[in-house]
Amino acid sequence: MTKLVLATRNEGKLREMRQLVAEVPALSDVEVVSVATFDGVDDVVETGVTFLENSSLKAHAVAKATGLPAIADDSGLAVDVLGGCPGVFSARWSGTHGADQANIDLLLAQTGDVPAEKLTARFVCCVVLALPDGTERSRIGELPGLITRNQRGDNGFGYDPIFELPDGRSLAELGAEEKNSISHRGNALRALRQDITELLGQ
Repeated sequence: MTKLVLATRNEGKLREMRQLVAEVPALSDVEVVSVATFDGVDDVVETGVTFLENSSLKAHAVAKATGLPAIADDSGLAVDVLGGCPGVFSARWSGTHGADQANIDLLLAQTGDVPAEKLTARFVCCVVLALPDGTERSRIGELPGLITRNQRGDNGFGYDPIFELPDGRSLAELGAEEKNSISHRGNALRALRQDITELLGQ
């Protein structure tokens, strides 16, 4: 089988990618594995200033280290009245990486005087497929919505509790399967399947 390395140690992302690949008959001989299964492959520092730069850095580093095709992603929240911020700094907007509530509190404080209907935003994800020979394919997935000051839901992470979908629910009120079916990451990965098929499919 052809192995495809996912440049993450996140089991949720791994499950999602395996499911998406399994849905394509031409990819029946492609096995998605985590970078965690390889010894000596260090985590890549995200020094890029765009989602594409960060995902490209990770994908090429893992492809080079393993000698196998690799996929990496970078994603974040883009708020229109903030000029697309927090963007690539989403996870560390408050100054501490992964401090979800602090990030939410700062974002809500920064937009406190903005009318609710003007708080348009979108989650953005860029995925990159890199081959050991340097070949690269990238795809973007988005999920539009509004920022709400009423935090709701216990599922998800990050800004999900304040990201309101067109149907009025927050992203944190969706189950994992429903979220994956509409998410920015799911949309990007589904778009990338045609590239995986072209480069790796039998």
